[in-house]
Amino acid sequence: MVKRPFFKLRSSDILFIFFLLTFFFISELWLYAKSPAVQQSSKSCLWSIQTQSNKFYLLGSLHLLKQDAYPLSAAIESAYNDSQKIVFETDIAAMQEPAIQAIMLELGLYPEGQNMLQNLDGGTRQSLEKKMTELGLPLEQFSRFKPWFMALTLTTLELQKLGFNPSYGVDVHFFNKATDDGKEIGSLESVTYQLNLFGKMDKQDQNAFLNQTLKDLEVVDELAGDLVKFWKTGDAKNLHALLYKSFKDYPDLHDRLLIQRNKKWVKEIEGAMRENKNALFVVGAGHLVGPESVVDLLKKKGYQVKQQ
Repeated sequence: MVKRPFFKLRSSDILFIFFLLTFFFISELWLYAKSPAVQQSSKSCLWSIQTQSNKFYLLGSLHLLKQDAYPLSAAIESAYNDSQKIVFETDIAAMQEPAIQAIMLELGLYPEGQNMLQNLDGGTRQSLEKKMTELGLPLEQFSRFKPWFMALTLTTLELQKLGFNPSYGVDVHFFNKATDDGKEIGSLESVTYQLNLFGKMDKQDQNAFLNQTLKDLEVVDELAGDLVKFWKTGDAKNLHALLYKSFKDYPDLHDRLLIQRNKKWVKEIEGAMRENKNALFVVGAGHLVGPESVVDLLKKKGYQVKQQ
């Protein structure tokens, strides 16, 4: 007898998981990263740049959090209050539009007559069947999901089971707040662009992504808490170590999904510096820590970037 699902998965929830890559890339991270001791810190995952005419803040976001993550630190709330413009990775409002939902389904589902099970090796299929049984979900209902879409769906389910929810993500928190407060809202990328980052993966990468995800989710609860702790304390060194071990076997993916985007975002930030207003940029925490991060690239350009 198949168990009833413990919650319903909405397509809007899955859309938020496309942002997971920026702080929580599912690969060898969970299997090989050891959790260093968390040290107390008065800092947060927030950086600032003071120019002659304005001030800019860079806030590293976790896109799924638990309700007890709030209230956020005083430094983060102060940065929001000091900013006239709030800029996010993508257009959060557009994520609810039917056209975007349609694009997501087009990229994430096989056409009629094709299915995921035809494209998986025996070992991956067996692992997938085991996971779906644990979740109480019939695999047949998900058979048209492409492997990359299935991987992100499973990640969503597991994190929600642990109490993480996109409704408590830092992006959503400040998007709702900025909307209510009537602040100017901007974005660095379109939703379509972000969907294509995953949707245009080739078959080999998709299968590897799903296979590794199934392995990683076996121990996801052991390290998810450390990720949040490093973020809360602004422990950039350990946060980077935790996140970027995941990319050691995926250098091309690392370059396409993170480094090249970081370089584009730096240009956007520099362009905003010519405006006579303070701004808060809210992006995935993984984009702000380590070599060739947005923070690192700005420092190399000569900007004085200070962690708050």
